[in-house]
Amino acid sequence: MRTRSRLLAILPAAALLAAGCTAASDVGGDGEGITLSFANSYPTSHPHTKCGIQAVADDINSKDIGVTIETFPNSQLGEDTERFTSLMAGDVDMDVQGSSALASSYAPIGVLDMAYAFDGPDHLFDFFDSAEAEQLKEDFAAKTGARILDVWFFGMRHFTANQPIREPADLQGPRMRFPDSPIYLENAKALGAKATAVAFEEVYLGLQQGIIDGQENPIPTIADESFDEVQSHVSLTGHQTGSQLIAISDERWQEMSTEQQEALQKSVSDTRAENRECIEEQEQKILDDWRANGGMTVVDDVDQDAFSQRAEDYFRENLSGKQAELYQAIRQSTSE
Repeated sequence: MRTRSRLLAILPAAALLAAGCTAASDVGGDGEGITLSFANSYPTSHPHTKCGIQAVADDINSKDIGVTIETFPNSQLGEDTERFTSLMAGDVDMDVQGSSALASSYAPIGVLDMAYAFDGPDHLFDFFDSAEAEQLKEDFAAKTGARILDVWFFGMRHFTANQPIREPADLQGPRMRFPDSPIYLENAKALGAKATAVAFEEVYLGLQQGIIDGQENPIPTIADESFDEVQSHVSLTGHQTGSQLIAISDERWQEMSTEQQEALQKSVSDTRAENRECIEEQEQKILDDWRANGGMTVVDDVDQDAFSQRAEDYFRENLSGKQAELYQAIRQSTSE
């Protein structure tokens, strides 16, 4: 087993503040000369970086519209919660975040990350182009001062363990790691899992030492974090259509000209398809490698209908208010 190391490139607070001040001073009264910081938490090899953030930056930087995008991958501008707080404060201009993280600022948006809310990326994209999603984005902007430009597909989330997970009953024994957020812990209840909250950075060690018995993530993340070294089975439950929302400070958005806004919006939206293709190609390559070379046992005879029905029954009984309205709108849209 190889020795695993993690590089966290964190900018000093003073440098971050200096970068924010520099970006602000670059803005002209007519919206020209804008430099935008575009941050995320993924390494440069991740599809969201190379086929997402960097693709947008390369596109915008090649245009003569007075906008330059500087990218900051690998949590250089802070971890997720810290980074979005910085965006709301105006110290970070653009960010990529999961809806469960954004739910700490506006709870209804967390519904996008609920188990089996979506039937896959096509359903996710169709809903996000709907009138209901437009209203959600408007409400989110009014609450947070951050504008959501679009959604990118993060990959389907699946369970790993040292045993197959084929039906809800298989989750009754193992201690499954879920992220320590209200949405993910609700997902565990909805699926019938015994949730154990462990920091992402400690998942590998927790699996290795038997503190937890399994975890759930998209295939590329499972491979990137070498969870296949300490888990024998990956069960293709597809219990969550992972998504990432591209947000920009509304204050910075308003400083841009109409031409600049339209160019940035188009670039982010046009990248949606390429980003999805990168995610799915990488996922298939990893699964093919595991199957061919004796890696993790890929369990594909999962009773997804049983998991999905259990989750839907749970959420319809336990959600209320705007969360219930949004969940119902998403589920209804699957048959349209």
